[in-house]
Amino acid sequence: MKPMVSVIIPTYNRAALVQRAIESVLAQSHEAVEVIVVDDGSSDGSAERLGLRYGDDDRVNCIVTDHRGAAAARNVGLAAVSGSHVAFLDSDDEWYQWKLQFQLECLDAVPEAEMIWSDLAAVDADGALVSPRHIRTLYRRHREIRLADVMEATPVIPPGFDAVSLWWGDLYPTMIHGNMVHTSTVLLTKDRLEAVGGFDESLVETGEDFDFHLRTCREGPVAFVDVSTTIWRQGAPDQLTRPDLMVQMARNYVATIEKAMRDDPGRLSESELRKALAGAHRWLGEELLEVGSAPEARLHLNAAMRGRHRIKTAALLLLSRLPSAVRDPVRRTLASISRPFRRRSAG
Repeated sequence: MKPMVSVIIPTYNRAALVQRAIESVLAQSHEAVEVIVVDDGSSDGSAERLGLRYGDDDRVNCIVTDHRGAAAARNVGLAAVSGSHVAFLDSDDEWYQWKLQFQLECLDAVPEAEMIWSDLAAVDADGALVSPRHIRTLYRRHREIRLADVMEATPVIPPGFDAVSLWWGDLYPTMIHGNMVHTSTVLLTKDRLEAVGGFDESLVETGEDFDFHLRTCREGPVAFVDVSTTIWRQGAPDQLTRPDLMVQMARNYVATIEKAMRDDPGRLSESELRKALAGAHRWLGEELLEVGSAPEARLHLNAAMRGRHRIKTAALLLLSRLPSAVRDPVRRTLASISRPFRRRSAG
């Protein structure tokens, strides 16, 4: 008997896009799916349109809530799942038809790993392909995935590919230094989900995905398959990774590392946790400088001096003490050279 996969799609004012996401689930070659769409208080008629289109389809469950953000919407969806596996899909993204079947086969190959994620193909707002394997431009730490404690399994080859690498193991020590997981590519077992719990609703607006995926990696081995299973639409004005939300994303990143330090005593060395927290403060300080909040930026950059990259941190501290007319042109030049902590998370 094929495992049932519960797919959670949160949506807010995306009536024109969410149907494509839903249809990409219903068209999966793995047919045992239920789609849980959580309308997070949309005002564009999304609920009515979804009711007309899917009201008679037993595979689709549309839930309407007050507007409380992506974390709360996903938690509403999690409370309604009935499948043995759970997957997430943002309402402006789509899956390739073989996505679920392929990832289920990968998990069968490495049963110790109860979560898998993948690369993704990036498209622009008009649907034109920007990058066929885009995740390494989103998450810096994917360059370090070939760690000694990550093992390669015999890959399962999806349609249209000659070779695929399937990696699995303990990625928590790497994830603590930066997100590597894109939510729309994730598939995990309900057993792992119950160990992890839901999304942290205190992490408002953006960045809640990193906390969830970090806790998923903390609970046991995970797997990454080096092929794009998901079409990720970028550049839309309502995305949670847009530039005006970067400060909030960095704040939530700091909060996530601080929570991990409280909740995981002994899981990682104190020196590793200090390095991770220092990196988080440096990213927040850099983002605050970018929006002109120099006094607050100095607080976080001073905290970051206990970590790595001290030369750049010291340079940013010096910039924060200069008049804005001098600071901004220099900051823009530095930013064009290197922004290693930019875009740690997406969703």
